[in-house]
Amino acid sequence: MITVVAALIRKENKVLLAKRSTGDENVFGKWEFPGGKVEANETEKQAIEREIKEEFEMNIKAKKFIINNVCEYPNKIVDLRLYECEYISGDFKLHDHFEYSWVNVDKILEYDLAPADIPLAKYLKENL
Repeated sequence: MITVVAALIRKENKVLLAKRSTGDENVFGKWEFPGGKVEANETEKQAIEREIKEEFEMNIKAKKFIINNVCEYPNKIVDLRLYECEYISGDFKLHDHFEYSWVNVDKILEYDLAPADIPLAKYLKENL
């Protein structure tokens, strides 16, 4: 099982989603909460902060764990772990995504989300 962390970054009652420009056919072109794999000798909070820096050249602070979803893809099992994060600094520069969007939580399920992200989006829609 691969542990993957994702960032919940909020701005004016909206959440950040990004559309993948890399990855296998299960996630390519899909919308997601941005993030990535936890590396060896790295905490989940360190991983999400590093991944957002690498993917967007932005600095964030991981605050708290919210929810996770274990998703079985044809070639791997992913434990996707969502963390509430605070924006610190930086401007968006896309490296692993085609585009990004600030999405009203009520509209989040209208996006073509990666399979592992769908249960997280449903949880947020019901609980934010």
